[in-house]
Amino acid sequence: MVSNVVLRMKPFIYILFAALLALPILWLLRNSRARTETAPFKRVHSYGAIELRDYPALTLATTPMRDSRGSEAFGRLFGFITGKNAASEKIPMTTPVLIQPAHGERMMSFVLPQAVAQKGAPQPSGDVRLRTLEPGRYAVLRFKGNIGVQNQNQAAAELNAWLLSHHIAAQSEPLFAYYDPPWTPLFLRRNEVMVRVPATAQ
Repeated sequence: MVSNVVLRMKPFIYILFAALLALPILWLLRNSRARTETAPFKRVHSYGAIELRDYPALTLATTPMRDSRGSEAFGRLFGFITGKNAASEKIPMTTPVLIQPAHGERMMSFVLPQAVAQKGAPQPSGDVRLRTLEPGRYAVLRFKGNIGVQNQNQAAAELNAWLLSHHIAAQSEPLFAYYDPPWTPLFLRRNEVMVRVPATAQ
């Protein structure tokens, strides 16, 4: 009889264990995002999983992404914000990390905090460059999963299909935005694909 009671309790024990494991993960995610400055935008319209947003000009630190996972590129950018720059200045991390095709290769970018951009960012060294992402309206689709090209292509195809169905012309290559650290479980990650659209798009 005792063994039967134990067997009946096993599913409950598993559920309780999973909940206890998930709570600290969710707490860490919420607090890490809440404490990190995010690139500002104004939401214009929401269509389920897709939004139209207006972004101001953003100052980016950008470097070539020469491996599929972007580890080297991330390391160069992280070095820049932790003091490997002309002023030896430490710069707070922001979200999202951006990945965009450019001239036959992929580029990874960190968005600089607004306060740093306004006063003038320190000059980077090596393969890191500063550039400005011009202000504009973007169609944005949120998706989950990893940073892999296949996952990116699938999300971009879904967004482009939506744009075609709404007769909205894409004005840029897809720009991918990643908000979470690598240790975040895939099903909890916030990823987005963005495409510039006309300022009049509704």
